[in-house]
Amino acid sequence: MVSNSRVKNTLLFLVTLLIYSVNSYSFSVEKRTITADSISTIIVGAENTAAYFNLLRHKKVGVLTNQTGVVRQDISTNVYTSTVDFLLQHKIDVTKIYAPEHGFRGTADAGELIKDGKDIQTGLPIISLYGNSKKPSKEQLAGIDILIFDLQDVGARFYTYISSLHYVMEACAEQGLPILVLDRPNPNISIIDGPTLEMKNKSFIGMHPIPTLHGMTIGEYALMINGEKWLTNGIQADLTVVPNLNYNRQLDYSLPVAPSPNLPNDQSINLYASLCFFEGTNVSSGRGTDLQFQIYGSPFLQQMPFSFTPKPNTGAKDPMNNGKLCYGENLAHHQPVKRLELTWLLKAYRQSTNKDKFFTNFFIKLAGTDTLKQQIIAGKTEEEIRQSWQKELTAFKTMRTPYLLYVK
Repeated sequence: MVSNSRVKNTLLFLVTLLIYSVNSYSFSVEKRTITADSISTIIVGAENTAAYFNLLRHKKVGVLTNQTGVVRQDISTNVYTSTVDFLLQHKIDVTKIYAPEHGFRGTADAGELIKDGKDIQTGLPIISLYGNSKKPSKEQLAGIDILIFDLQDVGARFYTYISSLHYVMEACAEQGLPILVLDRPNPNISIIDGPTLEMKNKSFIGMHPIPTLHGMTIGEYALMINGEKWLTNGIQADLTVVPNLNYNRQLDYSLPVAPSPNLPNDQSINLYASLCFFEGTNVSSGRGTDLQFQIYGSPFLQQMPFSFTPKPNTGAKDPMNNGKLCYGENLAHHQPVKRLELTWLLKAYRQSTNKDKFFTNFFIKLAGTDTLKQQIIAGKTEEEIRQSWQKELTAFKTMRTPYLLYVK
């Protein structure tokens, strides 16, 4: 007997395929029949092997991935191996690895330049896409027939994996190479919130006119980049997205691997977008502690109850307020947020004894607009600020609708 869930999932993919087949741009969405044994388990794109292994046979393959590109050897267990090792075990001819911010093994600081090298475990060459160039060159793509993109995103505009996605899609389009995106769930998929980036503030930490939290998986986002013709000169990639199975927008998803050194757990991932604005201020967001993106504080918030002293550690060689006693709040046990929270940013600004130096030039890049800074300085309430986002949030939700693979 076929279960109702199986029928719904199958119909969902068939409808999605029909929608995309009538569009003029080039991409495809692969699917795999859901078995009764797997019906209650989320299967990420990399594990959906029936949908893409045939696309890799007899081809030289490049893989853009890092420590988040992992696959369960058996979907009934939680024993993981890297996507690269998994492909090699299945006789896929992987010839090059491409590394984003934080490097292939995910241990480098945010913003730290990554050098080319060789992976000790596989002997494969590693080409950095977070060094002198963030877009692979013709020479760097030479010798491969297809590029796989497998990174775990967290749903925030300034999390640079979606910027790496843009550049590799563009490079592949220019060189006539197909690109295969292995989709993964977004742990913040239920949240669409924040100011929309103004293109005058475009940078690697914000390349597209989207809100702070976009509520899309990396695969859906790739479809939107292609469909909205955001690549240079409106070119479009030969894109295939391998979807997650048994997944919908109501499901919680706990990442099996930390997506970067300063997002160590579910709490930090949930609070990341809300606390990341502090990266553009004189307030620490917890780098240099064991509670990254779960605490905040500075020497100028002495009336606050919690204190800590940032010190260099893995992923933060020179953290904000290094060696200085900071006062602030501990949010490690705060209930999960359901929106972009401004409460802590507004509180820190209002209680700071050093308002003149509260903001750095980086703040506008993070916000994507200078309006948020102006609103905070002007003393606008949180609700007044949030209300100013609504028109653009509504427009974004409409724009992204055709690209959603998981509509429930």
